[in-house]
Amino acid sequence: MAEVVRGRIADGTYPPRSRVPSVVQLTSEFGVANATAHKVLRALREEGLTYTEPGLGSFVAERPQNAGGDEKA
Repeated sequence: MAEVVRGRIADGTYPPRSRVPSVVQLTSEFGVANATAHKVLRALREEGLTYTEPGLGSFVAERPQNAGGDEKA
């Protein structure tokens, strides 16, 4: 599940500053327990891919400068 969400962030399905699926949405889409969905969202946040706004949800972080290999030399 985490790989799917990472892929959606990487391919722009979830662009920067857009909301990522909630725990409820993840449990419904992937058929997992709430605890599993929480772990995935926490892992994405710890990796710097998302950030959480209390009361609003989780959002895609701006891409780090070295992500995607599109750096200028």
